[in-house]
Amino acid sequence: MFKKILIANRGEIACRIIKTAKKMNIQTVAVYSDADRFAEHVRLADESVYLGPSLAKESYLKKDLIIKACKDTGCEAVHPGYGFLSENSDFADELDKSGIVFIGPSKTAIASMGDKIESKKIAKSAGVNTVPGYIGVIEDIEKAIKIADEIGYPVMIKASAGGGGKGMRVAFSKNEVADGFERATSEAINSFGDKRVFIEKFIINPRHIEIQVLADTFGNIVYLGERECSIQRRNQKVVEEAPSPFLDKKTRESMGEQAIKLSKSVSYSSAGTVEFIVDKDKNFFFLEMNTRLQVEHPVTELVTGIDLVEQMIRIAFGEKLNFTQKDVVLIGSAIESRIYAENPYKGFLPSIGRLTKYNPPEERKHDDSSITRNDTGVREGDEVSMFYDPMLAKLCTWGETREIAINRMESSLDQFSIEGIDHNIPFLSAIIGSKRFKLGNLTTAFIDEEYPDGFKGQSPNKNEEWILSALFLVFHLSEISKDFHVEEGFSSEWEVQMQDKSKANLLNIFSYQIKKPSNKNNEFYIKPKPSKKINGMIEDYIKVIVETNYLTKIITSNINLFKDGMIKFPSKIDYKIKYINPSIELNYRGMTLNAFVIPKHVSSLSKYMKPIKLIDKSNLLICPMPGKLIKIMVNEQDSVEEGQSLCVVEAMKMENTLVAQKQGRIKAIKFNEGDTLSVDQVIMEFEFNK
Repeated sequence: MFKKILIANRGEIACRIIKTAKKMNIQTVAVYSDADRFAEHVRLADESVYLGPSLAKESYLKKDLIIKACKDTGCEAVHPGYGFLSENSDFADELDKSGIVFIGPSKTAIASMGDKIESKKIAKSAGVNTVPGYIGVIEDIEKAIKIADEIGYPVMIKASAGGGGKGMRVAFSKNEVADGFERATSEAINSFGDKRVFIEKFIINPRHIEIQVLADTFGNIVYLGERECSIQRRNQKVVEEAPSPFLDKKTRESMGEQAIKLSKSVSYSSAGTVEFIVDKDKNFFFLEMNTRLQVEHPVTELVTGIDLVEQMIRIAFGEKLNFTQKDVVLIGSAIESRIYAENPYKGFLPSIGRLTKYNPPEERKHDDSSITRNDTGVREGDEVSMFYDPMLAKLCTWGETREIAINRMESSLDQFSIEGIDHNIPFLSAIIGSKRFKLGNLTTAFIDEEYPDGFKGQSPNKNEEWILSALFLVFHLSEISKDFHVEEGFSSEWEVQMQDKSKANLLNIFSYQIKKPSNKNNEFYIKPKPSKKINGMIEDYIKVIVETNYLTKIITSNINLFKDGMIKFPSKIDYKIKYINPSIELNYRGMTLNAFVIPKHVSSLSKYMKPIKLIDKSNLLICPMPGKLIKIMVNEQDSVEEGQSLCVVEAMKMENTLVAQKQGRIKAIKFNEGDTLSVDQVIMEFEFNK
C-alpha cells in the first residue's frame, strides 16, 4: 500500500480523505494557499506545503506546484478530491509522466467523460439513453440562439468542462439564451479554464438521480445503487439521499446496467458517478458522468457500508475489487444536508467572516440505531473567505427507514450551532420538515415551487405558537429576572408580543401566568390566559424544564402539557434563543421568531411609543455580498427599466447579476470593473421620476 499521499484539495473533502488515509496507516500531505494557512485540513495532515496566493488559479489549480510538492515530500500518489484538478486529464497525464499515481480514473476516461460534449457522443454510441440536444461546441451567441430555436424552449446551456452547478443556465427565450450563454461561458472560463458550452433540451420538472460506480483496473465493475439529488438551487445540489424514494427495483437495475455499460465503453476505473434525469414515468436520460468522488458520496457509504475513498486508493494501488455486484446490498436510508455560508433570507447571498461559534452535533450512533455523521473542513475561530465554495459541512444521517433518517436529520439540524456568519440551516430545516419532502414528492423544481418568492422562513402552526411563545417567557425570566420566583399559585399576567420573520408582522399577543419554585431553578409552570386549546384540548398548564448548554448555545426544553393533573403530549425540543437588542430571537425548525416580553400592565403603555423611522434606500444599488465587480452593463445618465441587468458581481466562484428594482435613471456609478466590493457598499445611485 502507498506510504504517503498528497491531497490536492482543501476544506471538508481534504479532511474526509485524510480520515480514511489515517485509518489505512497512510501518511498525508496537505497543500494550502494564503487564505488556508490555518485551515483544518492543514492541521489534520501529517505535513503541509504552501502553494501561493488565495485565488485558486494561483494556488490549487497550479499543476506544477502540486507536482513539485509531491516530489519534495516523497508522495507516491495524489488524491484530487472533487473540483479544482479532479477532472483535469492534463494533470493526470503530468502526474503519470512524473511517476506519481493519480487516485482516480485514467487520463483517457477523464478526457472523454469529463468533457460533456464528448461524453454524450460516447453515451449515444454505447446505447445509453441521452437527452435531445446539439452535441457540439457553440462558438457565439448567434449560433446559440439559432440552435435553441431549433431544439425548442426551454433549453439548458452547459459548460462542456463543467460541474458542481457552475457554467449552467436555463433559458426560456432568445433573450435569456443571449445572457445565459455569456454567463455560462464566463463561469466556465473562471471555474474550469475552458470556455466551451453546448445546449440541450431542458426537461421540465425531472428528478436528478445518479448511479455510483466502482471499477478496478482488471475489468471488474459494480454499481452501488443510486442517490436522489433533485433538491437543487441554481443547479447546485442542496439535499441528497440514498436510495431514491421514487425508484423501483427494475428501474434501479436498468439504470445501473446502463451506467456499467457506459463505464466499460471507456475502460473506466476508480469511483465515478453516472448522472441521469428521470421523468415522472421513470424514463431516464444520461446527463453526464463525473469522473471523481462526488460531494454526496457519504449517503452511499452509509447505506452500503463501503468506504469509497478507501476503494479509490486500493484501486489506484492496483488491487482488485474484493466484492461483486451480488454483494452490494442497500440497507436503510441516508440523507445529506449541505451546510453553506450564505443567507437564505437574502437570496442565498454568500457570507464571509469569522466563525465565532461552530458546534456541530456529535457524530455517533444513537439509541434507535440511527447515525449522525458530519463531514466538515472548519472549526470554531476559522475565517470563511470569499475565494472558495461556501460549503462548511455535509451533515448526514442514517436510519433503518427513511422516516427515521428524516427525524434524525431534523434533530441534528436543531443541534447545529453556528454564529459569526450567515448560514442556511433554517432553510435546510424547512426542506426536511416539509410535507412534500417527507412524502418523497421531489423534482428539480422543488425549491422554486415551494419558495417561489424566495425563502422567508417557516411559520409556526397554532400549537407551536403557544409553546414557542411560552419559551420566550421562560427565557426572559430565567436570563433577566434570575431571582424571579412564585411559590404559591401563579403570577400576574405577562405578555409575549411575538413576530414571525417570515411574515414580518405581528403574529399574535400571548398572555400567560407563571409559577417558578425557588428550589427548582430550571423548572417553570405556565398557564395560558385565557385558556387555549392545545392539541385539541383545553390545558390547565404547561410544565417546562430547561437545560442550557452554554458551550453550544443550544437550549433543550422538556415540555409537558397538563390536563387535570395528568401529563399529556410530552415533548423534547432543541432550539436556539438569544437577545437581539431590544427583542429576543428564537430559531427552531426553519422558524425565526422575535418577541418582546413585558408585564401585562406595562403593555398598555406601548401605544405612546414613537414609531421607528425607516430610511429609504430604494435609490441605491447596494452590494449584497463581498465580491468582485466583473461587469458593468450601464453608464451614468442611462435610463433603466425594472428588471434590467445593471452589473455582475462574482463571489465564491459564482456570478450574480444585480438588476434594477424599478424604472429610473443612473445618477452615479461608484466603482469600476475589477474593483473588490464589501457587503452593503453602494455601487450605483438612481434618480426616479416624481
